[in-house]
Amino acid sequence: MHTLAYLPPADTGLNLVHADSSLLVVDKPAGLLTVPGRGDDKADCLSARVQSVYPDALVIHRLDMATSGLVVFGRGLDAQRRLGSAFEHRRVVKRYVAVVRGLVVDDAGEIDLPLAADWPSRPRQKVDFEAGKRALTRFTVLSREPLADCSRVALEPLTGRTHQLRVHLMAIGHPILGDTLYGAAERAPRLLLHAQSLVLPHPDDGRLIEFESPAPF
Repeated sequence: MHTLAYLPPADTGLNLVHADSSLLVVDKPAGLLTVPGRGDDKADCLSARVQSVYPDALVIHRLDMATSGLVVFGRGLDAQRRLGSAFEHRRVVKRYVAVVRGLVVDDAGEIDLPLAADWPSRPRQKVDFEAGKRALTRFTVLSREPLADCSRVALEPLTGRTHQLRVHLMAIGHPILGDTLYGAAERAPRLLLHAQSLVLPHPDDGRLIEFESPAPF
């Protein structure tokens, strides 16, 4: 079992991308939990910081602690229900950017590998063709850096499994740089994975809206 000390970044205020009466979109910094963890030492998190300013904000989805980028909150139960339904029924398009070890050969493709919890090494996940649930990720290579032996890729998860992007990239031999769980930790001071864009139906009227946050790496 992997245990790491939780050292969240300092609270310098919310990086608010969008706010209206039903919807909040916040850019989460790397190293901050989305929701509280177990124990008083893990009480500081994005949801607590958001709710200190917007008490009616309710969690819709999560990002891994090490991942930065866009997180959506619904304001009130109706908005939470509608947004949650949009995520559940895959009406939300999520795109990430990552820097991975090695030169990815194919310009684009899909990774279709089932995932399950790796219980002896939790919270790690693993590819499991017997007990795993289907997980599908699309990728596009944005650039390759031969001298640094790395590639920048755009990622679109079509399913929402735990650590899906991290395990999928590791499984094809290109772990994300800075990943302390799945390799390449020595290559970057943080996990180089960022939730860069979201397209979703607004909870009030269903119109599609898009939000973007450039990767900080």
